[in-house]
Amino acid sequence: MGTQEISAAMQRVESVLRRRPGIAIHDDAQASARFVGGMRCVTSHENGTQVSTDMPVELGGTGDQVSPGWLFRAGLAACMATTIVMAAAAEGIDLTRLEVDACSRSDTRGILAMSDEAGHPVGAGPLDLRMHVRISAAGVPAERLRALVEQCRRRSPVPCIVEQAMPIEIRTEAG
Repeated sequence: MGTQEISAAMQRVESVLRRRPGIAIHDDAQASARFVGGMRCVTSHENGTQVSTDMPVELGGTGDQVSPGWLFRAGLAACMATTIVMAAAAEGIDLTRLEVDACSRSDTRGILAMSDEAGHPVGAGPLDLRMHVRISAAGVPAERLRALVEQCRRRSPVPCIVEQAMPIEIRTEAG
């Protein structure tokens, strides 16, 4: 789908949502992870798509699949890229290049429930998150592209989850 088709689709949705804002609130597609042995899990989408994860050999996995943390970073990068494509289309910008890298650093002691040298528990989450965006569009000044990327940072759902630190409700069925 090209820039004009993306823009037209977004305009149709926006028109409907202006008339009926209540339908904008919806349940997102569920991701269901199932343990299949060792450190491997298979996560499924309702459309049948499945993604296998495993942990590195050092943590008891086989290392032959991506880790759940990598999937998070992949979601972060893909969501940001998708939001940029949508915003560019809305502004009539034909992108010639868009690449988004999502990187982080982690302290493995956190996933093992260890403490640091001072005896404080080490957090299990990443120490930091970084995204690197490479973007080009013929005839569009670099400053306009930078502004577009910054605008998308504030409206891209997955990056917003991280920046807004949304609480997670957990319901456990055991037995």
